[in-house]
Amino acid sequence: MQAWIDTIIAFIERHHFWAPWIMVVFAAAETTAFLSILVPSTAILVAVGALAATGAIDFLPLWAGATAGALIGSTFSFWLGLRYGSTILRMRPLSNHPEMAEKARAAFHRYGPATVFVGHFVTVFRPVVFLLAGMSGMTLARFAFWNTLGATAWAFLIPKLGQFGGDLIGWLWSLFA
Repeated sequence: MQAWIDTIIAFIERHHFWAPWIMVVFAAAETTAFLSILVPSTAILVAVGALAATGAIDFLPLWAGATAGALIGSTFSFWLGLRYGSTILRMRPLSNHPEMAEKARAAFHRYGPATVFVGHFVTVFRPVVFLLAGMSGMTLARFAFWNTLGATAWAFLIPKLGQFGGDLIGWLWSLFA
């Protein structure tokens, strides 16, 4: 898995213009039901953010790409929940992790639609929170509002953490080198 991540990062280093599109793909995978469990998107999103610390890539296109991808993946998951309901929770790999759905249901009961916002940041919720929003009958307008807030904030924070880490490593390197 690490070799796969390294290959993607090396590709982005050689072909900077693909970085926003790669952010779209991996952010969509990270926020799409099923895929978020199977694809190590967060590691790639953070690593691409670290490339911004070197000045090789501008941060704004990364943020835009990650935001678009997060909106695509989470909205698709919302539609799946709306269309297929609880049937989808009985499918693998989500059927192997029923605790995810229960935690997300409890969060919806306690916090309401703000759970969609929080779902972007909490790993345990991300695979199911958007499905459950659709299953619960949340209106598209309400979902879109909370989802846009969450996707925009999440898409800023994840690569920014990588950029911050890259800046910190560069600063430490300059101190000791």
